[in-house]
Amino acid sequence: MGEVRAVSDGEFETSVNDNEWVLVDFWAPWCGPCKAIAPVLEQVAGERDILIAKVDTDTNPANAAKLGVRGIPALFLYHNGNIVSKQSGAMAKPKLLKWIDDHMNADDF
Repeated sequence: MGEVRAVSDGEFETSVNDNEWVLVDFWAPWCGPCKAIAPVLEQVAGERDILIAKVDTDTNPANAAKLGVRGIPALFLYHNGNIVSKQSGAMAKPKLLKWIDDHMNADDF
C-alpha cells in the first residue's frame, strides 16, 4: 500500500510530482493536534495507495509559507503533482478516509 515519509523542503517538489497520490501533512513536534493525527496517518498509509509526506514546518518552512499555511496540522492532497483539496486541523480517521476516498474515487481524474 502506501508509505509515510519525512520530506524536506528540498524533496518536496519531487515527492508530490513523482507519486500519483500524495497527502502532505504540514506539522511540528510541539503541535498537540499534529501528534494526535500522526497514528491515523500511519494507518491510512497502510490502507490506501498513497504517500503521506510529513513536512516539519519548524525545520522546513519554505513550502508551508509558499502554500499559505497559517495553522497546523494542514493537509494538502495532491494527484499527479496538482493540489486537489486541503484541510486544516486534525480529524478522526473515518472523516479523513472519506475526504481522501471522495477525491481518489472521483470520476474527473
